Amino acid sequence: MFRFLTAGESHGPCLTIIVEGLPAGLEIDREAIDRDLRRRQGGYGRGGRMKIEKDSVRFLSGIRHGRTLGSPVTMQIENRDWVNWQQAMSPEPLEELPEPVTRVRPGHADFTGAMKYGHRDVRNVIERASSRETAARVAVGSLCRQLLQPFGISIHSHVLAIADVGYEEPRPLTRDAYPPSLWEQVEASPMRCADPALTERMIARILEAKRAGDTCGGVFEVVALGVPIGLGSYSQWDRRLSARLGLAMLSIPSAKAVEIGAGLEAARRTGSQVHDVLRHGADGSWYHVTNNAGGIEGGITNGEPLVVRVALKPIPSLAHPLPAVDLASGENIDQTRYERSDVCVVPAGGVVGEAMMAIVLTEALLEKYGGDSLEEMLRHFQASQSA
Repeated sequence: MFRFLTAGESHGPCLTIIVEGLPAGLEIDREAIDRDLRRRQGGYGRGGRMKIEKDSVRFLSGIRHGRTLGSPVTMQIENRDWVNWQQAMSPEPLEELPEPVTRVRPGHADFTGAMKYGHRDVRNVIERASSRETAARVAVGSLCRQLLQPFGISIHSHVLAIADVGYEEPRPLTRDAYPPSLWEQVEASPMRCADPALTERMIARILEAKRAGDTCGGVFEVVALGVPIGLGSYSQWDRRLSARLGLAMLSIPSAKAVEIGAGLEAARRTGSQVHDVLRHGADGSWYHVTNNAGGIEGGITNGEPLVVRVALKPIPSLAHPLPAVDLASGENIDQTRYERSDVCVVPAGGVVGEAMMAIVLTEALLEKYGGDSLEEMLRHFQASQSA
């Protein structure tokens, strides 16, 4: 069984990750993980924290001489900002406590977390609810990508919209809609958008929000290519790959909606306009004429690109804060506090979405082609492809 746990606070000493279930013998490229961590820190609209942190992973267990052992892998990501927070975030008792945070931000976990756990200082909620935790998930996802690569699976993301600025027509979802050149353009764009003109309009929209002390949400798309037929199952509700992807993507901070394939647009069409016609090629391959299903039918992958879109709401830390309540006094106040933050995280959100896609596909791949070593998994996979 594949599983992982993350631990650590936003301004604590570090983030710690334990990954269990990776097969033995997988060659690990630490630099590739660090590259994905840097991609998460990039994208136009990021805030001052990204100038402080230079995320890099450190292995503490489960890897020897560059290969997995089959035992749990432990990773650590240092929080460089910890040096400025050692008093405020001290794990040891203090004679004089720092001033508590009691003003909640609308749209954040501040209020619900404080009410659930009985905290009088909202800092106790902020630190773990922070999206800083997604750095740990990106590290896990990058490990998973390295397992998926020998099976021919690659994962990418790009930004479709920022606030009300985006592609005017839905992008096609078929295999030829995702050439390598598209991803090269995406990675070269500060918005992680392949359209240069649209990139400039997105940047202008973020600048407009920043000048107003506001924030922007948007939509990103995650695409997995080379996914084999048969991952997932219709046999139980929680084994459907579509359900697992929905859970994974909605776990991303600020995520409010998920679409697979044509998504909501499919509900506006008739069946004859939506369902993907299956064809059998002369070379024995299976393919669909269209891909409105987004690569999943009946909760199972069908061999087409796996396409998921995620809508992120604007982040709740506004430079011109909204009205709120002071939990200590119960007083309605004109504005809450400003917690140093970003203006737009959608490009970075796409990188987190890639990680969650990789995690879900790793779990499903291990279920179908499971083995204690990568060599054993590849034998099972190759046997299934030749059957």
